[in-house]
Amino acid sequence: MKDKKAFTRKIGDFLAGKGFYVVLFICTAIIGISAWILLSTGNKMGTADTGSIASASQNSQEVIGNVADIPIADAMEKKPVVSPKPSDAGTASAAPTAGKGDSNAASGTEGKSAPAMAKQLTFVWPIVGDIAVMYSVDELIYNKTMSDWRTHDGIDISGLIGTKVLAAADGTVTNVYSDDLIGTTVVIDHGNGLKSIYANLAKTPVVKTGDKVAMGAVIGAVGNTALGETSEVAHLHFAMTKDNSPVDPAKYLPMK
Repeated sequence: MKDKKAFTRKIGDFLAGKGFYVVLFICTAIIGISAWILLSTGNKMGTADTGSIASASQNSQEVIGNVADIPIADAMEKKPVVSPKPSDAGTASAAPTAGKGDSNAASGTEGKSAPAMAKQLTFVWPIVGDIAVMYSVDELIYNKTMSDWRTHDGIDISGLIGTKVLAAADGTVTNVYSDDLIGTTVVIDHGNGLKSIYANLAKTPVVKTGDKVAMGAVIGAVGNTALGETSEVAHLHFAMTKDNSPVDPAKYLPMK
């Protein structure tokens, strides 16, 4: 029993003296070993993680490369394009709306040329025949009878003497007279500033000033009263004016 107490006292003395340093060394060693184990484990995990990251990066590059190889037309998803629907309030009408007081818009004549408006009257050829002399007010043409160059404000329609001459459209006879150069002449007013002129008629027409005539009504006959055109073939000199200025009659007559 005394030996046991002596041994215990020796251990206590050892711990009180050099034993403290031994315990401290053991604790330090344990801490160092633990740290080494942790560092070793961390290095292994870091290597594995680095490999995973590199593998993931390579896979990403492969995916990008595969996408780059796909044609743009195939890679793009075809989606229907839906145009925005404009609101009713913001939709502008393409056609103007005629007001109640706009007679031109209501009748459909606004903006139309004189030939277009005249054609609504349904013009017809005053006689059937070929054009012997064309309309020409911008260039001079040779006149066989007068042996000179001059303008020609109408068309000469060839026809036998005595051929009936018809009113080209509905209108009112405003003048019947005899001219030294173009002979017996009848003028018909068709409205809107448009008139038709029939010259080189037989001496006595069948209409007089103030008569209302319908399209196709007989107004006279082809004659030879135009002294300024006696060298030409028998014909009707047919002219037209718009607001008292000459216009080409052929533009108002229907195509043959």
